[in-house]
Amino acid sequence: MLKGNALVGQSGGPTAVINSTLAGVIEASRRSKRISRLFGMRFGIEGVLGNHLLDLNDYDRAATRKLQFTPSSGLGSSRLKLQEQHFEPILKLLKKYNIRYFFMIGGNDTMDTIHRVVEFANNSGYEMVGVGVSKTVDNDLFGTDHTPGYPSAARYVALSVQQGGRLARDMQRVDQFVVFQTVGRSAGWLPAAAACAKKNAADPPHIILMPEVAFDRGRFLAAVESAQKRFGFVSIVCGEGITNADGSPVSASGTQDRFGNVEFGAMGGTSAAMMLHRMISNEFGWRGEFQVTESLQMCAADRAVKLDINEAFGCGKEAVRLAEQGTTGVMVTIDRTSKRGEQYSCSFGTIPLSEVANAERPLPAGFITKDGMSVTQAFLEYANPLIGELPEFFDLNLRKARP
Repeated sequence: MLKGNALVGQSGGPTAVINSTLAGVIEASRRSKRISRLFGMRFGIEGVLGNHLLDLNDYDRAATRKLQFTPSSGLGSSRLKLQEQHFEPILKLLKKYNIRYFFMIGGNDTMDTIHRVVEFANNSGYEMVGVGVSKTVDNDLFGTDHTPGYPSAARYVALSVQQGGRLARDMQRVDQFVVFQTVGRSAGWLPAAAACAKKNAADPPHIILMPEVAFDRGRFLAAVESAQKRFGFVSIVCGEGITNADGSPVSASGTQDRFGNVEFGAMGGTSAAMMLHRMISNEFGWRGEFQVTESLQMCAADRAVKLDINEAFGCGKEAVRLAEQGTTGVMVTIDRTSKRGEQYSCSFGTIPLSEVANAERPLPAGFITKDGMSVTQAFLEYANPLIGELPEFFDLNLRKARP
């Protein structure tokens, strides 16, 4: 079995619990008999290329406990796409620091990075083990029930729509509609989560637009008009990546990142929520609001779910355990062990990095209603245990008083 040092990094957008996973890696590495020292990449793989590693060996349990509840990415993140010329310098630094265990916390692009780096090292005669830990608020990683970070971001969305929707309801004589936009490039897991706070038909949201369903302007405006007539206002939730039938983004964004992904909030471009707002105002002459919180869904520690924090920490520890026993080329997964109707429970599993790297997991068709503008009971049963109990507010009796 290998003995040597370990390297850990964070990549891509953060989550409210990504540092909890890092804390798990630190805690397990500190107790490991096979890992002598743990280093952290400053700004992801860019820290390796720039020879900027951090010493993570002096943090005790009290420190990692605080780290568990700290938002954003403590090591700093990166979205650098590896090119062929990067691998030799990376291997040179790995050898310099005697790195035999390689951990990265991120999404599918990050899993691709681990896979390629470890494969290059092993093919070059340098033995190394690589294990990935899933992270993304989008919840679109293949092979896992859910990703660490999704439950907390989903709760953020549900609470925001629940409370912002009440504001819209009570201000309907001023603003007839509100549009809340979630992050999530091509998956509807986050906008769908808004429905978890809905108890009655009048409760927000009234319309949910998900990237899995092609946007139809006529059907959308008809639904908006119907909801406004019925409830006096209309609450709409949309994913940032919703597209027209021809595949063009509703946001009209043409900017792409280094991985070729459309950047919906980049360069001051028009968001999907802004476009929907303009569409409704032009059609009906109504005044309304659009709410685009962007990355706040990814770092709101005050709304983090305890279950999410604990699972993220456990995933970090599991990654080290797997690596110690020689398991490599895998991502740690969360596998739901409870059946429908049972109290939620889960265990950890694995999936090959090669299967995760360039795959996506959209919201299943069975989670979307036939009209494409809401979610089914099956989704609520999936998401509610992850989000946790939401507040119930008091409603005044609004019937007219008698003299």
